[in-house]
Amino acid sequence: MSDFEDRYSRQILFPGIGAEGQIRLARSRVAIVGCGATGSVLASLLARAGVGGLRIIDRDYVEPSNLQRQSLFDENDARESLPKAIAAARQIPLINSQISVEPHVADLTPENVNDLLTNVDLILDGTDNFETRYLINDFAIEKSVPWIYAAAVGSYAATLNIVPGETACLACIFPDPPSGVVETCDTSGILNSAVSLAASIAATETLKFLVGARGELRRTLLSCDVWTNHRAEVVADHPRPDCRVCGEKNFLHLKGEGRPRMTLCGRNAVQIHERHEPVNFAALAARLQPHGAVRHNQYVLKFCREPYEMTLFADGRAIIKGTSDPALARSFYARYIGS
Repeated sequence: MSDFEDRYSRQILFPGIGAEGQIRLARSRVAIVGCGATGSVLASLLARAGVGGLRIIDRDYVEPSNLQRQSLFDENDARESLPKAIAAARQIPLINSQISVEPHVADLTPENVNDLLTNVDLILDGTDNFETRYLINDFAIEKSVPWIYAAAVGSYAATLNIVPGETACLACIFPDPPSGVVETCDTSGILNSAVSLAASIAATETLKFLVGARGELRRTLLSCDVWTNHRAEVVADHPRPDCRVCGEKNFLHLKGEGRPRMTLCGRNAVQIHERHEPVNFAALAARLQPHGAVRHNQYVLKFCREPYEMTLFADGRAIIKGTSDPALARSFYARYIGS
């Protein structure tokens, strides 16, 4: 028995996968957009299952509050404020050195979506916001790339398989983003079991797709509440004829129409992504030293001046904690980084 066969022997024994299916998994490439709660569990499960190529795209960094549910990271990652994509790319080879991991510390935008999501067999949703999900949906429908929506908040988990031209897309089910106060893990908390459930279901659907078990794919929006034991399914087996994306091919989010240059980032924070210039961390740290506490590694620079904390990435993008007011965040950024 080869090392490959031995490693995946228990999965190969499962009739739905078998030896041929395992080879197909090894030849597959998947993009995971967002490597937080759901995305990190997805990455771990798929790495262990032998999916040959994982492209991990994430805009954020590891914090202590992530460790309750984000299974790829540890306390040292949080101490270093490592970008999640980098931390995942360090950890996954310790799980499975036979696969390739391609990390991208980036916010998925209309400007970079083609570069980041091309040449993959499937796109997986590990994000926490509908703006990015609608962008993925536009790209997937235009390029005919299947993707899987996944969400978890509180004790609630949900997933939906989207196969362009065959099933309903995200805009068929949710023509408009949720209105009013939207629950997030920052406002409603989250159980790691709900995260694991959403990711486990999405990972299983991923394996079905990659081994060619298309007839076994679920064609409903499935939602489960692990605390109240409520479960619901919404039929999603056909595109809606009047769907803006499926039917009209109107890709508003792919065009970037109305996309803000600053976005709320949860946890009383604002992300600023209106400047794209390389940053010399060492020189900037020296300049900022008289104004507050500053430290950096090769990936991020953290600058604290009460009541704000700024995490600056190498491309000039920043997350500023301590305010949800974009104007205050921009003023702080402009004062210490420049406009």
